[in-house]
Amino acid sequence: MTPFALVRRRLAPRTLRGRLSLVALATAALLMTVLTVVFNAVMDEHLRRQADHELRNRAAAVATTVDTSGPRVRVLETTNDRLLDANVWIYAGSRLLEKPPSATAGSPLTRTADRLATRTGRACATLHTTRLCSNPLTGRRTTATVVTALDLTPYRNSADTLLLGSLALDAVMLGCTYALTRLSVGRALRPVRTMTDQATQWSAVGSDERFGTDDHPAELACLGASLDALLDRIRTVLRHEQQLTGELSHELRTPLTRIVMELDWWRSRPRTDAETRATVEVVAEAARSMRAICDTVLDDARENALDPATAPGTTDVVPVIDHLLQSLTPPARVKLALEPSTPALEAGVAPALLERILSPLLANAARYAHSRVTVTARQAPGAVRIDVVDDGPGVPEEFVGELFQPGRRADPGDGHDGAGLGLPLARRLARAVGGEVAHDPEHRPGASFTVSLPAG
Repeated sequence: MTPFALVRRRLAPRTLRGRLSLVALATAALLMTVLTVVFNAVMDEHLRRQADHELRNRAAAVATTVDTSGPRVRVLETTNDRLLDANVWIYAGSRLLEKPPSATAGSPLTRTADRLATRTGRACATLHTTRLCSNPLTGRRTTATVVTALDLTPYRNSADTLLLGSLALDAVMLGCTYALTRLSVGRALRPVRTMTDQATQWSAVGSDERFGTDDHPAELACLGASLDALLDRIRTVLRHEQQLTGELSHELRTPLTRIVMELDWWRSRPRTDAETRATVEVVAEAARSMRAICDTVLDDARENALDPATAPGTTDVVPVIDHLLQSLTPPARVKLALEPSTPALEAGVAPALLERILSPLLANAARYAHSRVTVTARQAPGAVRIDVVDDGPGVPEEFVGELFQPGRRADPGDGHDGAGLGLPLARRLARAVGGEVAHDPEHRPGASFTVSLPAG
């Protein structure tokens, strides 16, 4: 960057208000410069014409003293002759008859008057600060020329005074323009500053407040719509972050509880080597489960590994269901049963993903069942369907519409510390691979959920 550009960048206003004010000031300065030049040029022309008019009037007055009716030009003597003779030259043809007492024969004024007297018709010339004009007089037999002179100093003083006055007026107008522009731009940008502060405040807390487009000028309505869209995206990101945190917490609670229980059991009294190895194996399995949970949920959050077109491999459904049933610890009254209708069923999803989809359904069924939970896996055209059925109280009718909404629970005071995220997560993961999790509201008694997944 050149030094000039660096200096210009440092001197440039940093605010939009200052830049707009500077642009308005520069525009006003250019306009006033043009107007001032035009005004003073017009005034100079007006003053010149006024001086020429004065010279013609004096020449007409002097002409009354010149007799051109005879064979020779005669200058008549009149009262106040000295006033008429001041700055007046009278010629008969090119011969000088009279001149001002203060003018010498070879002076610049006299030479200029001589040149004007030899011209045909009326003519004017300016010598320094003196304006001279000739006025020919034509008689029947002779001709004469009257040349009058006028000092232009008063006229030029008037022109200079007008120029100074116009420059002073320009300075005042430019100052007022800059001040009024800053004031107007500041008032015009005040709603923008207010909207910016509100958007900053609302985005920090994920507020539902929005600007809307009503009762706003078109520009502010457009800005409000853009800010509303940005706030919606920020709120979506915040909700997604909260949902991801809640889902991870929800899914990690079970394996973490197993780790804590095993460690508490192991520390309660001295254990044999075999018991210690069994405890370590349970802890290791729970840790592997936690890692798989984190990978599955985070991959889904990134929206890459769960793309149906790139789903990693296939999974034998029956062993996964059998493993999940064995890892559950239902109440003693509840029996878990797997009834596959086909010995080998393959779903086009990863094993860890299938576990995450089925785990919330099986955990809920085991928690609420009176005596039995039945899991049925069957083949369907292009898909695998897994039914999870229990004989518990079922889903309350008034809660069916909110069943898959994150954070909603039918009975928050039932003693279960869940966060209402299991079923929404299961449905979201299933839909991410082209499947579905559905509830059958007509099933009685108990609850019935069906998982549909692409066939492997």
